[in-house]
Amino acid sequence: MLSPIAFAIAFGAYAQESHMGHSMAEAQATAEAAPSTTAFINANAKMHEAMAVPYTGDADVDFVRAMIPHHEGAIEMAKVVRDYGDDPEVRKLADEIIAAQQEEIDWMVDWLEKHGQP
Repeated sequence: MLSPIAFAIAFGAYAQESHMGHSMAEAQATAEAAPSTTAFINANAKMHEAMAVPYTGDADVDFVRAMIPHHEGAIEMAKVVRDYGDDPEVRKLADEIIAAQQEEIDWMVDWLEKHGQP
């Protein structure tokens, strides 16, 4: 019999694998039907890859380094809405996100430079 902890770990891994596989299959089917889905998938993958920053042990630096690509991903997703979206309210939100996220990216890049971080 599995201990509760071993069960939770085993079930969590199974559930995550099952969920991920299911989501990917659905995403692929939808991607074939909608160019915007392909664009979202690409932006998401690029963002997650870029967020894999080398950690320094400094929570502030690590946070800022990882948040830059996170914000860049938000901008890319907002651009997908501008390219493919129809709802004027959503497109307005996308424009606001682009402006706000870019302002924060600029602040974070400046902060890293001020703190001697690449």
